[in-house]
Amino acid sequence: MAQPSPTDFVPFASRLAAAARAETLVRWRTGCASEDKGGMADYDPVTDADREGERAMRALIEAEFPGHGITGEEFPDRAGDGPWSWSLDPVDGTRSFTCGLPNWVTLIALLFEGQPVLGVIDAPALDELYVGCGTTALLRQEGRDTPLRVSDCRDLSEARFSTTDPYLFTGAEAEAFKTLRRRVRTMRYGHDGYGYTRVAAGTLDLVVECGLKPHDYNALIPMVRAAGGVIGDWRGGEDFAAGKVIAAATEDLFAQAVAAMEGAA
Repeated sequence: MAQPSPTDFVPFASRLAAAARAETLVRWRTGCASEDKGGMADYDPVTDADREGERAMRALIEAEFPGHGITGEEFPDRAGDGPWSWSLDPVDGTRSFTCGLPNWVTLIALLFEGQPVLGVIDAPALDELYVGCGTTALLRQEGRDTPLRVSDCRDLSEARFSTTDPYLFTGAEAEAFKTLRRRVRTMRYGHDGYGYTRVAAGTLDLVVECGLKPHDYNALIPMVRAAGGVIGDWRGGEDFAAGKVIAAATEDLFAQAVAAMEGAA
Protein backbone atom coordinates (compact mmCIF):
# COMPACT_ATOMS: atom_id res chain seq x y z
CA MET A 1 0.00 0.00 0.00
CA ALA A 2 1.32 3.42 -0.94
CA GLN A 3 2.23 5.84 1.84
CA PRO A 4 -0.18 8.73 2.32
CA SER A 5 0.99 12.22 1.47
CA PRO A 6 1.73 14.71 4.26
CA THR A 7 -1.06 16.88 2.88
CA ASP A 8 -3.49 14.06 3.65
CA PHE A 9 -2.90 14.77 7.34
CA VAL A 10 -3.69 18.50 7.22
CA PRO A 11 -7.35 18.06 8.29
CA PHE A 12 -6.30 15.85 11.18
CA ALA A 13 -3.54 18.26 12.26
CA SER A 14 -6.14 21.03 12.25
CA ARG A 15 -8.31 18.89 14.52
CA LEU A 16 -5.35 18.47 16.87
CA ALA A 17 -4.98 22.25 17.01
CA ALA A 18 -8.69 22.62 17.77
CA ALA A 19 -8.49 20.03 20.55
CA ALA A 20 -5.56 21.84 22.15
CA ARG A 21 -7.28 25.21 21.72
CA ALA A 22 -10.32 23.95 23.63
CA GLU A 23 -8.05 23.31 26.63
CA THR A 24 -5.70 26.27 26.41
CA LEU A 25 -7.83 29.23 25.37
CA VAL A 26 -10.29 29.08 28.26
CA ARG A 27 -7.41 28.84 30.73
CA TRP A 28 -5.68 31.81 29.12
CA ARG A 29 -8.86 33.86 29.39
CA THR A 30 -9.55 32.98 33.01
CA GLY A 31 -5.97 32.57 34.18
CA CYS A 32 -4.35 29.48 35.62
CA ALA A 33 -1.53 28.82 38.03
CA SER A 34 1.96 28.08 36.78
CA GLU A 35 4.80 26.02 38.22
CA ASP A 36 8.52 26.37 37.64
CA LYS A 37 9.91 23.18 36.15
CA GLY A 38 13.35 24.74 35.66
CA GLY A 39 14.48 23.94 39.19
CA MET A 40 17.78 25.68 39.92
CA ALA A 41 18.15 26.62 36.26
CA ASP A 42 16.37 29.47 34.49
CA TYR A 43 12.67 29.98 35.16
CA ASP A 44 10.69 27.55 32.98
CA PRO A 45 6.94 27.81 33.66
CA VAL A 46 4.38 25.10 32.98
CA THR A 47 0.60 25.33 33.46
CA ASP A 48 -2.45 23.09 33.33
CA ALA A 49 -2.99 24.48 29.83
CA ASP A 50 0.30 22.92 28.73
CA ARG A 51 -0.53 19.55 30.23
CA GLU A 52 -4.18 19.33 29.25
CA GLY A 53 -3.58 20.66 25.75
CA GLU A 54 -1.00 17.96 25.13
CA ARG A 55 -3.17 15.26 26.67
CA ALA A 56 -6.01 16.18 24.31
CA MET A 57 -3.78 15.96 21.25
CA ARG A 58 -2.19 12.70 22.35
CA ALA A 59 -5.60 11.13 22.91
CA LEU A 60 -6.68 11.96 19.35
CA ILE A 61 -3.49 10.57 17.82
CA GLU A 62 -3.64 7.40 19.88
CA ALA A 63 -7.28 6.86 18.88
CA GLU A 64 -6.92 7.50 15.15
CA PHE A 65 -3.28 6.68 14.38
CA PRO A 66 -2.17 4.22 17.06
CA GLY A 67 0.93 3.30 15.04
CA HIS A 68 2.27 6.86 14.99
CA GLY A 69 4.96 7.95 17.40
CA ILE A 70 4.45 10.96 19.67
CA THR A 71 6.97 13.33 21.22
CA GLY A 72 5.94 16.31 23.28
CA GLU A 73 7.12 18.83 25.82
CA GLU A 74 5.17 17.66 28.84
CA PHE A 75 5.01 13.86 28.72
CA PRO A 76 7.31 10.95 27.82
CA ASP A 77 7.81 10.00 24.19
CA ARG A 78 5.73 7.21 22.72
CA ALA A 79 7.45 5.13 20.06
CA GLY A 80 5.58 4.31 16.86
CA ASP A 81 5.75 1.25 14.66
CA GLY A 82 6.16 3.05 11.34
CA PRO A 83 7.70 6.10 9.67
CA TRP A 84 5.21 8.67 10.98
CA SER A 85 5.42 10.59 14.24
CA TRP A 86 4.03 13.76 15.79
CA SER A 87 5.83 16.53 17.65
CA LEU A 88 3.67 18.55 20.06
CA ASP A 89 4.16 21.75 22.01
CA PRO A 90 0.77 22.77 23.45
CA VAL A 91 1.83 26.23 24.64
CA ASP A 92 4.93 27.73 23.07
CA GLY A 93 5.43 31.05 24.81
CA THR A 94 4.22 30.08 28.27
CA ARG A 95 5.65 33.28 29.73
CA SER A 96 3.43 35.31 27.39
CA PHE A 97 0.53 33.01 28.26
CA THR A 98 0.93 33.58 32.00
CA CYS A 99 1.20 37.35 31.45
CA GLY A 100 -2.11 37.42 29.55
CA LEU A 101 -0.42 38.32 26.27
CA PRO A 102 -2.00 36.91 23.07
CA ASN A 103 1.05 35.82 21.04
CA TRP A 104 1.54 32.31 22.45
CA VAL A 105 1.03 29.40 20.04
CA THR A 106 0.49 25.67 19.79
CA LEU A 107 3.10 23.89 17.68
CA ILE A 108 2.21 20.67 15.85
CA ALA A 109 4.51 18.88 13.43
CA LEU A 110 4.17 15.65 11.49
CA LEU A 111 7.47 13.88 10.82
CA PHE A 112 8.21 11.21 8.23
CA GLU A 113 11.26 9.09 9.09
CA GLY A 114 12.34 11.79 11.52
CA GLN A 115 12.02 14.73 9.14
CA PRO A 116 9.33 17.42 9.63
CA VAL A 117 6.99 17.45 6.62
CA LEU A 118 3.94 19.29 7.95
CA GLY A 119 3.81 22.21 10.35
CA VAL A 120 0.77 23.70 12.05
CA ILE A 121 1.07 26.76 14.26
CA ASP A 122 -2.11 27.81 16.03
CA ALA A 123 -2.45 31.18 17.76
CA PRO A 124 -5.71 30.63 19.70
CA ALA A 125 -5.96 34.05 21.33
CA LEU A 126 -5.62 35.68 17.89
CA ASP A 127 -7.80 33.08 16.15
CA GLU A 128 -5.05 32.44 13.60
CA LEU A 129 -4.21 28.95 12.32
CA TYR A 130 -1.09 28.66 10.16
CA VAL A 131 -0.44 25.58 8.02
CA GLY A 132 2.73 24.80 6.08
CA CYS A 133 3.22 21.71 3.93
CA GLY A 134 5.28 21.21 0.79
CA THR A 135 5.07 24.46 -1.15
CA THR A 136 1.77 25.61 0.33
CA ALA A 137 1.54 27.91 3.34
CA LEU A 138 -1.69 29.49 4.47
CA LEU A 139 -3.40 31.37 7.25
CA ARG A 140 -6.83 30.05 8.15
CA GLN A 141 -8.99 32.63 9.92
CA GLU A 142 -12.73 33.23 10.11
CA GLY A 143 -13.38 30.42 7.63
CA ARG A 144 -11.03 31.83 4.99
CA ASP A 145 -7.66 30.57 3.77
CA THR A 146 -5.10 33.23 2.87
CA PRO A 147 -1.95 32.10 1.02
CA LEU A 148 1.30 33.16 2.69
CA ARG A 149 4.57 34.21 1.13
CA VAL A 150 7.77 35.53 2.64
CA SER A 151 9.03 39.01 1.84
CA ASP A 152 11.72 39.79 -0.73
CA CYS A 153 14.11 41.29 1.85
CA ARG A 154 17.70 40.54 0.82
CA ASP A 155 19.82 42.73 3.06
CA LEU A 156 20.22 43.07 6.81
CA SER A 157 20.03 46.84 6.55
CA GLU A 158 16.39 46.50 5.48
CA ALA A 159 15.43 43.57 7.70
CA ARG A 160 12.70 43.40 10.30
CA PHE A 161 14.36 41.14 12.85
CA SER A 162 12.98 39.27 15.87
CA THR A 163 14.15 36.99 18.64
CA THR A 164 12.31 35.82 21.73
CA ASP A 165 14.75 37.15 24.34
CA PRO A 166 18.16 38.77 23.71
CA TYR A 167 19.33 37.68 27.16
CA LEU A 168 19.19 34.02 26.13
CA PHE A 169 22.39 34.64 24.17
CA THR A 170 25.56 34.32 26.26
CA GLY A 171 29.29 34.74 25.70
CA ALA A 172 30.30 34.68 22.04
CA GLU A 173 26.64 34.21 21.11
CA ALA A 174 25.73 37.50 22.76
CA GLU A 175 28.50 39.37 20.99
CA ALA A 176 27.48 37.95 17.60
CA PHE A 177 23.85 38.83 18.33
CA LYS A 178 24.78 42.43 19.20
CA THR A 179 26.62 42.75 15.90
CA LEU A 180 23.64 41.41 14.00
CA ARG A 181 21.19 43.61 15.89
CA ARG A 182 23.12 46.76 15.00
CA ARG A 183 22.88 45.96 11.30
CA VAL A 184 19.12 45.46 10.99
CA ARG A 185 16.46 48.10 10.44
CA THR A 186 13.89 47.05 13.06
CA MET A 187 14.15 44.80 16.12
CA ARG A 188 11.23 43.16 18.00
CA TYR A 189 11.28 40.82 20.99
CA GLY A 190 9.08 38.32 22.80
CA HIS A 191 7.23 36.37 20.11
CA ASP A 192 8.47 32.78 20.53
CA GLY A 193 7.00 30.56 17.77
CA TYR A 194 4.68 33.30 16.57
CA GLY A 195 7.64 35.15 15.07
CA TYR A 196 8.08 32.41 12.49
CA THR A 197 4.50 32.75 11.33
CA ARG A 198 5.26 36.40 10.66
CA VAL A 199 8.30 35.45 8.58
CA ALA A 200 6.03 33.14 6.58
CA ALA A 201 3.48 35.93 6.23
CA GLY A 202 6.07 38.45 5.06
CA THR A 203 5.77 40.93 7.94
CA LEU A 204 9.05 39.87 9.58
CA ASP A 205 12.14 39.08 7.56
CA LEU A 206 14.48 37.33 9.99
CA VAL A 207 14.41 35.36 13.26
CA VAL A 208 17.53 34.11 15.05
CA GLU A 209 17.30 32.00 18.20
CA CYS A 210 19.24 29.64 20.42
CA GLY A 211 18.32 26.99 22.96
CA LEU A 212 15.42 25.51 20.99
CA LYS A 213 14.39 21.89 21.45
CA PRO A 214 12.82 19.62 18.82
CA HIS A 215 9.27 20.36 19.97
CA ASP A 216 10.13 24.06 19.57
CA TYR A 217 11.45 23.90 16.01
CA ASN A 218 9.87 20.89 14.26
CA ALA A 219 6.71 22.76 13.22
CA LEU A 220 8.67 25.86 12.20
CA ILE A 221 10.73 24.13 9.52
CA PRO A 222 7.95 23.12 7.08
CA MET A 223 6.06 26.34 7.87
CA VAL A 224 8.87 28.69 6.82
CA ARG A 225 9.92 26.59 3.83
CA ALA A 226 6.37 26.22 2.52
CA ALA A 227 6.11 30.01 2.40
CA GLY A 228 9.31 30.22 0.34
CA GLY A 229 11.66 31.10 3.19
CA VAL A 230 14.92 29.59 4.40
CA ILE A 231 15.46 27.96 7.79
CA GLY A 232 18.65 26.34 8.99
CA ASP A 233 21.31 26.33 11.67
CA TRP A 234 23.90 28.99 12.49
CA ARG A 235 26.47 27.30 10.22
CA GLY A 236 24.16 27.49 7.23
CA GLY A 237 23.25 23.79 7.32
CA GLU A 238 20.29 21.82 8.58
CA ASP A 239 21.60 20.43 11.86
CA PHE A 240 19.12 21.76 14.41
CA ALA A 241 20.36 19.53 17.25
CA ALA A 242 22.13 22.41 19.00
CA GLY A 243 18.91 24.45 18.98
CA LYS A 244 20.49 27.33 17.08
CA VAL A 245 18.06 28.42 14.37
CA ILE A 246 17.95 31.09 11.68
CA ALA A 247 14.78 31.70 9.66
CA ALA A 248 15.02 34.20 6.84
CA ALA A 249 12.90 35.43 3.98
CA THR A 250 15.57 34.91 1.31
CA GLU A 251 18.81 33.02 0.68
CA ASP A 252 20.78 36.29 0.63
CA LEU A 253 19.43 37.37 4.00
CA PHE A 254 20.02 33.91 5.46
CA ALA A 255 23.64 33.94 4.27
CA GLN A 256 24.26 37.34 5.87
CA ALA A 257 22.77 36.17 9.18
CA VAL A 258 24.89 33.01 9.08
CA ALA A 259 28.02 35.09 8.45
CA ALA A 260 27.19 37.15 11.54
CA MET A 261 26.40 34.18 13.82
CA GLU A 262 28.54 31.25 12.66
CA GLY A 263 31.53 32.30 14.74
CA ALA A 264 29.41 31.58 17.81
CA ALA A 265 27.97 28.37 16.39
